[in-house]
Amino acid sequence: MAEAPRAWQRMLSGRRLDLLDPSPLDIEIEDIAHGLARVARWNGQTKGDHAFSVAQHCVLVEDIAAHLNKGFGKHARLAALLHDAPEYVVGDMISPFKAALGLDYRAFEHRLLHAIHIRFDLDPKAAAALEAEIKSADKVAAYLEATQLAGFSVPEAEKFFGRPRGLDGAGATKFFQLKPLPAVDAAAMFLNSFKKLV
Repeated sequence: MAEAPRAWQRMLSGRRLDLLDPSPLDIEIEDIAHGLARVARWNGQTKGDHAFSVAQHCVLVEDIAAHLNKGFGKHARLAALLHDAPEYVVGDMISPFKAALGLDYRAFEHRLLHAIHIRFDLDPKAAAALEAEIKSADKVAAYLEATQLAGFSVPEAEKFFGRPRGLDGAGATKFFQLKPLPAVDAAAMFLNSFKKLV
């Protein structure tokens, strides 16, 4: 009888995260920060000496969500910061590829995000209620990243991501200047944002 394939990943913290049934007890914020800081947005197709990491993207989305939703409290902002946290394990797949993979990939990502929310005392149901606001901030971030770093023209970015809500295109660019950071600095930025919210 063949042995079942290994379905866990060892983290630098020493935790072993079961990928098929992730436990909140095996999730550490330092592992998330370390992993997200080493995952490139846009498959690495961005300007600069370093990749624009998912860690930086998460901080950007949290900043934008707070800017657009003045009533966002710390729990809502933490949900925004952690919105792409599963990518510390699964990486950042561009949206067209996620669509091609279909629901099973999204279900896997959702299970991991659910465990992350439990680990950091976020009510998964409350986080789901914030999903639309976080998605709006995510689209603004994508627009900014696309136009500042990924070579998209403004009309092209508006077609795919919409015009930034609550900020005109020039205002958004002026308010949020993006600069890709080395991985160690991106991880530190993510952890600093996390510590302010817990």
